[in-house]
Amino acid sequence: MAEDRRNERPARGGGRPSSGGRSGGAPSGRGASGGQGRSSRPVGKDSRPAGKDSRPSRTGERPDRRDDRRDDRKDARGSDRRDNSRGGDRPGRKNDWKRPVDKQESRTEAQARYDGPELPEEITGKELDRSITGQLKGLPEKLAARVARHLAAAGTLIDDDPETAYQHTLAARSRAPRLAVVREATGEAAYAAGHYAEALAELRAAKRMNGATEYLPIMADCHRALGHPEQALKLAKSPSVANFVPEAKAEMTLVEAGARRDMGQLDAALRTLELAPLMSKSRASWVVRLRYAYADTLEAAGRENDALMWFHRTHAIDSDEITDAADRAEALEKKQA
Repeated sequence: MAEDRRNERPARGGGRPSSGGRSGGAPSGRGASGGQGRSSRPVGKDSRPAGKDSRPSRTGERPDRRDDRRDDRKDARGSDRRDNSRGGDRPGRKNDWKRPVDKQESRTEAQARYDGPELPEEITGKELDRSITGQLKGLPEKLAARVARHLAAAGTLIDDDPETAYQHTLAARSRAPRLAVVREATGEAAYAAGHYAEALAELRAAKRMNGATEYLPIMADCHRALGHPEQALKLAKSPSVANFVPEAKAEMTLVEAGARRDMGQLDAALRTLELAPLMSKSRASWVVRLRYAYADTLEAAGRENDALMWFHRTHAIDSDEITDAADRAEALEKKQA
């Protein structure tokens, strides 16, 4: 699953460098309701229109007899409906209702999320790219500054401490849930921290708001991690993938091939990778990872000689040693000796 996909996992933001805020995101669409509900309307004879009590009923009963029967029913219930409609034990009524313990705990958690981790003094928010800070200008000045600091802090931590980075983005989202840049940052941090369901939800929101498609490889990989490879394949076949830059296409290819492997379709995974530019002369990390994934799939399919060759080809361009291709090749050579 996700934890075993070191070199199949797409880079955050479609291969863009981590910056803490990055771009994109979406408003939450969450609203507040101030209505008191249907029971807030007074119930009883006092609420009837003037003059109605003076008219006899269709059965000929006098109004005072109806009132007597209403009083009898009230006594049988032991309380007046008017009291309940005006307060009583309804939630939210001041001094008449105590918040349940579980709700108190939820509020505490929500407050902690809103506060977020402590912000280092050296983080000012000016570390963010102008394209990101520009999206914060619609907020009040102090609020924009606080959100920017949380996004910047997340950017500095996302590689070394992704969980804390995620908590920073949650604090930013609590303050500005309707900004695209905030929702994207939250999704990317959640993905880095391994919170795949949360990452998928945030990136879906971002995509709805700004129409960006660069999140698709990460979203597809989230589906894989959640045990839904067929959903990953659907995203991999999205028409917009054809317009991706080579790096982003490679990211989606890695996820698509991984999804095929998840489904036990090794031959299909190999065909997917063979359509990618495996022989590119570039030494970019995405080429290294494509070659590594191909070699790894060849070995899984029992084609050890081919796998050995491709592990060597991977190592030849992996100057930054982002893979363990050299060790894998050595292990295969010992096995064949």
